[in-house]
Amino acid sequence: MRRLLSISLLSLAMVAPLAPTAQAAEPVDIKVALQGIPGLTIVKEDPAPAGFRFFELTFTQPADHRHPSAGTFQQRFTLLHRDFSAPTVAFTSGYNVSTAPNRSEPTQIVNGNQLSMEYRYFTPSRPQPENWSQQLTIWQAAADEHDAVQAFKAIYPGKWLATGGSKGGMTATYYRRFFPSDVDATIPYVAPNEVVQDGSFNRFLARVGTDPACRDSLKALQRDALTRRSELGALAAADSAKKGYTYTSVGSLDAGLEFSVIDSYFAFWQYQTQADCATVPKPGAPAAQLYAWFEKVDSLTGYSDQELSGFVPYYYQAAVQLNAPETYDSYLRDLLRYPGQDQPRTFVPRSVRIPPFQPFAMADIDLWVKTHASQFLFIYGANDPWGAMPFSVGHGSRDSYRYFVPAGNHGSRISQLPAAQSAAAVAAVRRWAGLPAAPALTLRSNTAGFPLFDADLSQLDHPRL
Repeated sequence: MRRLLSISLLSLAMVAPLAPTAQAAEPVDIKVALQGIPGLTIVKEDPAPAGFRFFELTFTQPADHRHPSAGTFQQRFTLLHRDFSAPTVAFTSGYNVSTAPNRSEPTQIVNGNQLSMEYRYFTPSRPQPENWSQQLTIWQAAADEHDAVQAFKAIYPGKWLATGGSKGGMTATYYRRFFPSDVDATIPYVAPNEVVQDGSFNRFLARVGTDPACRDSLKALQRDALTRRSELGALAAADSAKKGYTYTSVGSLDAGLEFSVIDSYFAFWQYQTQADCATVPKPGAPAAQLYAWFEKVDSLTGYSDQELSGFVPYYYQAAVQLNAPETYDSYLRDLLRYPGQDQPRTFVPRSVRIPPFQPFAMADIDLWVKTHASQFLFIYGANDPWGAMPFSVGHGSRDSYRYFVPAGNHGSRISQLPAAQSAAAVAAVRRWAGLPAAPALTLRSNTAGFPLFDADLSQLDHPRL
């Protein structure tokens, strides 16, 4: 689903842990300190790697920060605690929060604590009764993060950084725009700046990569798939029957299949590499081979009601404030049965009223970043379609940087940059965190008890995110 931004920092895969700093004597046990934060509930403490403690939490938030009397809801958080005196990283994926211990790349760079937030309206962090137009806005989400960070500063008085990947990177940027003094720096990963639909995404997709034959092979596969709907549709129907999938939101399995085929070109460049072009089936390949390829790149059952249900808040926001890429499908038009319908509004249930699009929301963010951003570090992948409209650090920005990982996809991170750029980026992050310089990052495997890929920094088998 290229329409969805990655939950992912598949992106922020792990890097070599830095040597621990000397730990000051902690004044109280972390659990006792957490119990002293008003509105915070410790759901449970889970096992964590040596030297850390990990908690699942809820925090009471206003359903509407502009009208606090309108009720509250419980927002889900997790906390990875290392040391009260260490820097703290506020992380969000922009979607659900993982309940497994993990560290984003900035958390590893500063060897700090990590407070991870679930975005409002992602289950179970949803106000009741629902009022989408008033409660689900970028400002309300920023206010959630503001309230939480301010509350946790009572026990973590040191430097604070904000980060996230894709929609989480956007969230971290918007948070800083509305509350510029809350944190000392912001490190957004692969965060698109969808300020306007001006053809940027389609121009990018027309020339992405360095091999025209690769692009041609993907387009040929798409055309082949759309001319063989009955074969692929039968496989998708059998798969859907097994899984109990329905297609009420998009209207039919056939419509969902068409949207998936359209999106597969975008999704390929989002998560695969140019080297994976060798795996693209040739036109006329067995239907089972085509179906298996789509399962890897952009599942033909991905637009079922069940697959969409967890991401409706994203589609709603894309339709109202965030915007979305224009559809790259001109070379498929003669084969389309549902032209113009592959867009966010299609994927929001009819029971949810969608207000008119608000063009000023992203325009405001874009202008603020160009003219007021300070201590920002943007990371993009050179081959990632979501980087077709990146944020720009303009003349008004201060101490801010933007890097592109050569041939990188939506999993791009600091450790993948050329050595000099990676070193400069690490130095900036550590400087902002009040720490001395450290050796350059290197990729690492499963050490220190953390997963190779963080659970809430992965695509969760949903390639359109």
